[in-house]
Amino acid sequence: MSDGRTLRLDRLLANLGYGSRKDIAALARAGAIVLDGSELRRADQRIAVSPDLPQQLMIDGEPVDPPPGLVLVMHKPVGVTCSHKQAGKRVYDLLPPRFRLRDPQISTVGRLDKQTSGLLLLTDDGDFLHKVISPRSDVPKRYRVIVARPLDGSEAAVFAGGTLGLDGETKPLLPAELEIIDKTEALLTLHEGRYHQVRRMFAALGNHVERLHRETIGGLALPDDLMPADWRPLTAQERDAVLGSA
Repeated sequence: MSDGRTLRLDRLLANLGYGSRKDIAALARAGAIVLDGSELRRADQRIAVSPDLPQQLMIDGEPVDPPPGLVLVMHKPVGVTCSHKQAGKRVYDLLPPRFRLRDPQISTVGRLDKQTSGLLLLTDDGDFLHKVISPRSDVPKRYRVIVARPLDGSEAAVFAGGTLGLDGETKPLLPAELEIIDKTEALLTLHEGRYHQVRRMFAALGNHVERLHRETIGGLALPDDLMPADWRPLTAQERDAVLGSA
């Protein structure tokens, strides 16, 4: 279903990273662009923009990428960064190259550090991004943590107390929930997202995080069918679940 917006074909596809407007015009003339079974030969033709576009528009026989408003879920592997600028392999390198040319730009919804794996969201929807990371939204995030030294059972009360401070900061952390699984494994649920927060919380208690994996954001769990480095667009239901309205 269309939301009433229309765009010139060349502008739409250029914004999705398929090439310059000149490139799009050449694709159209070659009959490579098909809308609802009919070839589009004019790149200046206006078409309706909707979330259903990938089911309607094809380029070289492949569905077009989703229009702006895109939200991706990724199983971030260890060893890649979430930065646009940091050296080394980045999460954006796991996406098709044209995704880096999209306008608006795709960004991660918060970050996981290089050695942390698990659920990561990426989007070009600024409103959605800010709702997820805003403290007002209180979107909880759950992590599975493996630590170096055995847990002694006191950690849960300390994390839940709302008084724990991190080195170099004056504002105490919000209360967090810790569920101990065994002597070196636990689930930790946070309601804020400070720099390297999980690692610094355990460091404040004299322990060291050896492995860290994010399992959930809001009501969304990392899909079982996503292997490390895999990604796909979120469904509408999953998008609602992130913000707790599913």
